[in-house]
Amino acid sequence: MSEQILRVQGLWKSFGGLRALESLDFTVSVQQIKSFIGPNGAGKTTLFNVLTGIYPPTEGTFEFAGRSLNGLKPYAIARLGLSRTFQNLALFGNMTALENVMLGRHIRTTAGLFSAGLRLPGMRREEKAIREEAMEELRFMGLENRAMMEATSLPMGEQRLLEIARALATQPKLLLLDEPAAGLNMRETAKLSETIRMIRERGITVMLVEHDMSLVMEISDEVLVLNHGKKIAEGGPKDIQRHPEVIAAYLGEEAGDA
Repeated sequence: MSEQILRVQGLWKSFGGLRALESLDFTVSVQQIKSFIGPNGAGKTTLFNVLTGIYPPTEGTFEFAGRSLNGLKPYAIARLGLSRTFQNLALFGNMTALENVMLGRHIRTTAGLFSAGLRLPGMRREEKAIREEAMEELRFMGLENRAMMEATSLPMGEQRLLEIARALATQPKLLLLDEPAAGLNMRETAKLSETIRMIRERGITVMLVEHDMSLVMEISDEVLVLNHGKKIAEGGPKDIQRHPEVIAAYLGEEAGDA
């Protein structure tokens, strides 16, 4: 049995009288690529928001690497090794690509405010290391030549890759990607598919929310299908493709044959 990095049990999230997640149970194994699919409003992004501390759960528990995440703030969850990207790009447009990635790396800094304020040697060494590590992530994503460009001046596909680079700079054990292929063309999506596999090769587990079914079925080890916050199917891509309810409600006949 594969080692589990994430365990979710009995997870509910309600907003007033609206149930966004209902009695959700699942696990994610180390170095797995697990995708979450379903129509708009199925609860996929809400799930990511709960797991990363943006929303508190209404009920239920979730453990990351054997430690409960219930009640932790987003920065504390990120420090434990769980990081994410966003469906709507959250880059700092007035900063360069390099500066955006450096921001991600800053959660691992050790120099205090006193050292930072006085620019003491330890802080200067750490800033140099952060810059070098950020450049490594840009190189990994094929963006080294964009380092000094303003983030929002990059094409959409490169902005998506930049946001992933910033998330990788936090040194995650588990990376949550929320619709990373949104707005990408076929060439950019193929590049993204290769990148996600390379991320897994670094020992990082990936959770993916995505509407591009060709991408999902190509790279996923497991797929979980949500409908109105409930899990209706879970299994390997081929099993999901053959699932009658999933084909009818989410994939359609063409996607089911993909």
